[in-house]
Amino acid sequence: MPTFDLFSIGHSNIAAERFLAMLQDAGVNAIADVRTMPFSRWSPWFSQKTLAARLAKAGISYAALGDTLGGRPRSEALYRDGVADYEAMAAQAEFRAALDRLTEAAARSRTCLMCAEREPLDCHRCLLVARRLAGRGLAVGHILYDGTIEPQAATEQRLLALDGEACDLFAAGQQERLAAAYRRRARAVAFRQKVPAPRGAAEDA
Repeated sequence: MPTFDLFSIGHSNIAAERFLAMLQDAGVNAIADVRTMPFSRWSPWFSQKTLAARLAKAGISYAALGDTLGGRPRSEALYRDGVADYEAMAAQAEFRAALDRLTEAAARSRTCLMCAEREPLDCHRCLLVARRLAGRGLAVGHILYDGTIEPQAATEQRLLALDGEACDLFAAGQQERLAAAYRRRARAVAFRQKVPAPRGAAEDA
């Protein structure tokens, strides 16, 4: 098995006991919650207080980092046409400082990013955060729903395949194609602001 510096996981609707087992199988002892809103209506065991308490009993620390590493920015300047702009978010000083802290934490513990989406390619934890961590030289492994761990490079190959660009990552121009694939995927799955209904729409419905 490859050696990873840091992991990621999407809690989805995984049963609490199985979720803990998946973390323990990977040797994880610290969770970095990158949800902007750290609660779950459908799986309440993943709401912040309940989750933190359950993790603590298992010897796993918990930190909420959604204020700086979340996928739903507060600033209007970080949206483009109503869609969260991951490239603009990654350029923010607060985001880079949070990555610094996360990198330091990963050097001390077996840290795992956590968000809600099951599939890494549907989530900012992969398309925004893990991408930049990998760019700093960290080996990121995504813990998938079935418990297998997928290296970030393999996730990127899947991204290219979805984008119609499945080929050697070391080929000439491949990094440019990968960056374009990241942009298109982010545009497709990133958080969208709600557009207010036009006045009178309720009467017309």
